Amino acid sequence: MSKRRESGTSSSKEQELTEEKWQAILGNDPSYDGHFFYAVKSTGIFCRPSCKSKAPKRENVRIFASATQALQEQFRPCKRCKPTGERLPDEEWVAVMTAYIDRNYSEPISLEFLAEMCHGSPYHLHRTFKKVMAITPTEYLRRTRIARARQYLVQTDQSIAEIGAMVGLPNTSYFITLFKRITGGTPAGYRQRNKVQQAMNPDMEGANDETEQEYRLLDNCET
Repeated sequence: MSKRRESGTSSSKEQELTEEKWQAILGNDPSYDGHFFYAVKSTGIFCRPSCKSKAPKRENVRIFASATQALQEQFRPCKRCKPTGERLPDEEWVAVMTAYIDRNYSEPISLEFLAEMCHGSPYHLHRTFKKVMAITPTEYLRRTRIARARQYLVQTDQSIAEIGAMVGLPNTSYFITLFKRITGGTPAGYRQRNKVQQAMNPDMEGANDETEQEYRLLDNCET
């Protein structure tokens, strides 16, 4: 017996996530391909119902009648199921990865987990990321965390241990070691130098965010 599918109008951008559609997503049901596409808010990726990637959380799912509508909402096509029928360029796939890391750097992120979130194999993800960014996903995550830590050191009075935990590095000793490797100094030293510089030049305070962005760009371009 064939399943009944809900009809959707292409004029409305987003459709309701019904139980029927949700079960089709969970079951990777190919009979629903072409009838709707689902996007995942936490990753910025959209897929066919038959996609074999890890099932998303229901609250993160959006439903569209067409791939064009998902693209218009700034979602990128899945590398695995190719909902547009075309291969996602490596640069766009890596942009999905960096965007996920930038939003979730405070959470545990392994290479395997990132591959699941971005719909690819760990080996292919690692190789593609390094080719595009000239650093590995793990190193990008480390530098992102340290860049955020520098902001917190300047903008808050949180302790070194608290800041480490805030950026996903709860082991304080490792946080200090990594901070020193990337910046050349300790978190406490960085905070103290910034205070001295601000005391000597009060106008510097408003430039902190811009300065941190420059540090970040320099870090991410290093080989």
